[in-house]
Amino acid sequence: MCGIVGAIAERNITAILVEGLKRLEYRGYDSAGVAVLDEAGSVQRRRRVGKVAELQTALADEPLLGKLGIAHTRWATHGAPTEQNAHPHFSTGEVAVVHNGIIENHEVLRTQLKELGYVFTSQTDTEVIAHLLHHTLKALPDLADALKATVKQLHGAYGLAAISVHQPDRLVAARSGSPLVIGLGMGENFLASDQLALRQVTDRFMYLEEGDIAEIRRESVQIWDAAGAPVERESVQYHEGAEAADKGEYRHFMMKEIHEQPTVVQRTLEGRLGQNQVLVQAFGPQAAELFAKVRNVQIVACGTSYHAGMVARYWLEGLAGIPCQVEVASEFRYRKVVVQPNTLFVSISQSGETADTLAALRNGKQLGFLGSLAICNVGISSLVRESDLTLLTQAGPEIGVASTKAFTTQLVALMLLTLSLGQVHGSLEEGVEAQLVAELRRLPTRLGEALAMDTTIERIAELFAEKHHTLFLGRGAQFPVAMEGALKLKEISYIHAEAYPAGELKHGPLALVDKDMPVVTVAPNNELLEKLKSNLQEVRARGGELVVFADEQAQLSNGPGTHVVAMPHIIDALAPILYTIPLQLLSYYVAVLKGTDVDQPRNLAKSVTVE
Repeated sequence: MCGIVGAIAERNITAILVEGLKRLEYRGYDSAGVAVLDEAGSVQRRRRVGKVAELQTALADEPLLGKLGIAHTRWATHGAPTEQNAHPHFSTGEVAVVHNGIIENHEVLRTQLKELGYVFTSQTDTEVIAHLLHHTLKALPDLADALKATVKQLHGAYGLAAISVHQPDRLVAARSGSPLVIGLGMGENFLASDQLALRQVTDRFMYLEEGDIAEIRRESVQIWDAAGAPVERESVQYHEGAEAADKGEYRHFMMKEIHEQPTVVQRTLEGRLGQNQVLVQAFGPQAAELFAKVRNVQIVACGTSYHAGMVARYWLEGLAGIPCQVEVASEFRYRKVVVQPNTLFVSISQSGETADTLAALRNGKQLGFLGSLAICNVGISSLVRESDLTLLTQAGPEIGVASTKAFTTQLVALMLLTLSLGQVHGSLEEGVEAQLVAELRRLPTRLGEALAMDTTIERIAELFAEKHHTLFLGRGAQFPVAMEGALKLKEISYIHAEAYPAGELKHGPLALVDKDMPVVTVAPNNELLEKLKSNLQEVRARGGELVVFADEQAQLSNGPGTHVVAMPHIIDALAPILYTIPLQLLSYYVAVLKGTDVDQPRNLAKSVTVE
């Protein structure tokens, strides 16, 4: 995802802008640029493809001095990663703009602006904003007023900042679907897409809300809401200790990362959802063209990421109607693979450096796949650099070895992929995409509701303290969730756990069920619920103790040997993401009771970079 930094001060701000970009390098990008209003009253810029270090070299050769400026790291969505497409973008040398997100109606606006005489020098949607703002300034000379009128014509997601040579005392910004934060100083103020970019200059921040427009001057900040009314946003002071490498109020990193999931899921969605559809360009400038050719999907991953891929198979085939195969990377790389025509190769990895997944990608390039897509949490990783397309999961650093927030953000990314492929192919049922986009917006709230059940789950964990084996059951897309639950329990509590499709009970696993073998089941309210209830009766008839995470509308209740945890109701397609949360909490509390090393379980490493 892209990074934005802006500043207005009484001192030269170029170094501040560049340092802010460096602090955002973790987000992933392919070019960087800076624009500054110089002492002569003109806007000058430097742009470079590659890392911020390339931009620093350019500035060392040709310095920029000024007290007002904006800067940007770009991840290509419209147009290839070239210097012409890098931000900031200009209009007639008078207006400069940086922008995160995707403008869906940029082609229509581009045509209109060309008819007005504007000349485009890039393939980006962002240049449309610069010219549109410049044109609007002719009728509304106040920069903030012009921005308010401009954004009314933009469809899509954006966080943007702009400056004008005619108003050198201000910086303006707008937020819709992509985050922005204002940094407050003494006689100087700042703007960024992430407060991390500004911590070298301030510890006070003001977060823009959806639809906000801001005018930032040296001595003041004025904000208007989506309705155009002046509003005040709370100023928050940042205190050291809230870094990802600090456990904060939590006993373990794993618990901290479990509770971060509503936030990181929200972050993963930002800038990728339009009003009623997924923004396909979020996958890269060639995504729509490539996706239109896709007839099959091959997913390759390891461990937890493999389970995410297994869930995606249900989505891709059930929602988008696209055949999908999922394989463990260590198996895929060592067998003879027959590639179906027009197959998209999808790799999933938290670190982007997993040896088997990387080897599978490199092998795949020799096998004739249509193209490659990486779903990854690290923008500068090898997997990202070597793939044709990328969607970053925005989970932030994950310290605990047992993956939690990386898994849920991978699932969100895979749902975005499913909807994007279905949208391009026209294979989604009518209204499905709009419904799922609306439900995705509500997903962080649902995850918060699931996290609020942790006290209940902590009590249930006591059932497992003296047990040595556990069986996990699920049906449909919940079967991979059951597999992930079993893996978590194995990883951190050292209890042997296995997962099965619930319908397979009679084909062997039922022989294991007795009073010493707890059975954990996920039971959303879907068309398989009645069959699942029959499976549960089979367990109880053999004396097995049941723990059931069931939809609140599923009409399951506690009884002898049956412990039911009522889950918030959610649309069936997103249930795998929600039902992951209680299984993570269960594993955590069991591990705490058993006294194991939760964050660093024995024999395991966070990133498996060797075979």
